[in-house]
Amino acid sequence: MKNTVVTMQQAKERGEKFTMLTAYDYSMAKLIDEAGIETILVGDSLGMVMLGYEDTLSVTMEDMVHHTRAVARGAGNALVVADMPFMSYQASVYDAVCNAGRLMKEGRAQAVKLEGGRKFAGHIRAITDASIPVVAHLGLTPQSLNAFGGFKVQGKSEEAARGLLEDAVAVEEAGAVAVVLECVPAKLAELITQKLHIPTIGIGAGAGCDGQVLVYQDMLAMFGDFKPKFVRQFAQVGEMMKEAFAKYMEDVKSGAFPALEHTFKIDDDVIEKLY
Repeated sequence: MKNTVVTMQQAKERGEKFTMLTAYDYSMAKLIDEAGIETILVGDSLGMVMLGYEDTLSVTMEDMVHHTRAVARGAGNALVVADMPFMSYQASVYDAVCNAGRLMKEGRAQAVKLEGGRKFAGHIRAITDASIPVVAHLGLTPQSLNAFGGFKVQGKSEEAARGLLEDAVAVEEAGAVAVVLECVPAKLAELITQKLHIPTIGIGAGAGCDGQVLVYQDMLAMFGDFKPKFVRQFAQVGEMMKEAFAKYMEDVKSGAFPALEHTFKIDDDVIEKLY
């Protein structure tokens, strides 16, 4: 059955946890979908894990449309949420609605995600009024990396915690269908989850959220030199891949691959006529 924003809301109401993983292409989306993950995020994290940028700021709308379209082809059952990249919505409500529309119409997403709280409530409301579901994103918002002075936990002081709670209520009132909480103290994330009627999705925000999201390269340990504190590595796929690549190289150089069973036959008399 196709997962939708409605099934995500129903999961919260039943007290059932749900899962989200990132994907950026057809083949990975298909694998994640077949595993039963309910939601796929086409994150602007693709700038770092797929395109090799230092941060997410250089990701364009064209990047997001291109990758979202590929993911949508592979996601038969998962709800596909697409990130709105830096400066695709900040300048005006008009830009926000138009670019959200592109991700839905051209990218075939079923919802969009944007960073920011109260200051973007009007943007969320306008996008929602255009019949486009919006997932909000609070806490550590990577597009605000320079304003935060780096990747830091958010909401630790009373003032900051109250501000995050007010942001969460504001985006819900503006029509958001869910909210991602990133790098937020676990007890604060649990309180926000209790206060909201819409689902919360945690990343570095503890187990009290309604759902969880991770970047698939992180949870598969595909980058051995980088492991955020909040990531659990569920498999050492990076090492497995490097071992396979090295074995392939070894067998090609030794002549062990391709072997006879990997080749196609032709009658000897055909070959003889070619001499």
